[in-house]
Amino acid sequence: MKHNITLIAFIALNLLVQIGNYTLNAQQTPTFAEYNYNPYLINSAYAGLAASTEVTLSNSGFFNDVEGSPRSFAVSIHSPFNRGKVGLGAGFIRDEIGVTTSTSAFATYSYKIFFDTKNDRPYWQIYTPNSLSFSISPGIQQYQDNLLELGIMNDPNFAANIDATIPTVGVGILLNLANFYVGLSSTNIIGDALASNDQNLDLQSPIYGYLGYRFFSNRFEEIMIKPSVLLKQESGAPIQIDTNISFSYKNKFELGTGYRSNSSINLLAGVYLLKNVRALYNYNLTFNDSPLGNTHGIMISYLFGDGYSVD
Repeated sequence: MKHNITLIAFIALNLLVQIGNYTLNAQQTPTFAEYNYNPYLINSAYAGLAASTEVTLSNSGFFNDVEGSPRSFAVSIHSPFNRGKVGLGAGFIRDEIGVTTSTSAFATYSYKIFFDTKNDRPYWQIYTPNSLSFSISPGIQQYQDNLLELGIMNDPNFAANIDATIPTVGVGILLNLANFYVGLSSTNIIGDALASNDQNLDLQSPIYGYLGYRFFSNRFEEIMIKPSVLLKQESGAPIQIDTNISFSYKNKFELGTGYRSNSSINLLAGVYLLKNVRALYNYNLTFNDSPLGNTHGIMISYLFGDGYSVD
């Protein structure tokens, strides 16, 4: 069985490396807090991986002073069923940048294959280890581009606003072991092929790949160090790389930081409240004279049942 897991991990990593061969387009990338603490938003295979039903609300950019800078709001829920083999979930995401608004809603079905290996891990780690998850997420996207607000004259590409309804299909795969995880996903593999309005519309979804490791020792069992990497490919641009590291103390509080290639630095602080609640604050510090400014983000999650604490 250990050889099988090693083979699967190798295949998943190979797929992750091959991500650069795809050319897909996207609106914007989730912040550090979103994909590290609610990976369901970019990889629906995460649905049902928590111990019980988890509800998460997040927003970023709503305190920005720069007009037209990116803003996002998301709410998601997912839960395990059938002894954890099946995960069901749903999500809602609204992104705004400049004159463009994208609103998406989707549902998820995921299925897990469990392995019979046993790895040492902290007694307070709550995520189900040793599983391979597959998922599919049908949904709908409403895309609006208010091009007339730009005031660009004598250009047919800006002669009318765009308002399109786009059916979406997301897929994901996630290998999650006690101390290692790797995933590959797309939030919409069909792009704008079924859009209600194809005028000046060329929308496709990015492909995400990410992996991470959970370091801990018997001597410092209450502290977990979690480095991770996110890759994102979009059309006409080099692969975007996010490298991150966070420190967790017994699911009581967390600190983290990250670097987004040629773009920004991320800072994060989180606390666990009342056993079932996790609150995170994220700050994205841009550089290279970015006109978009720095971004504040807040995320709140509620985990039913025993929650995040096992004390």
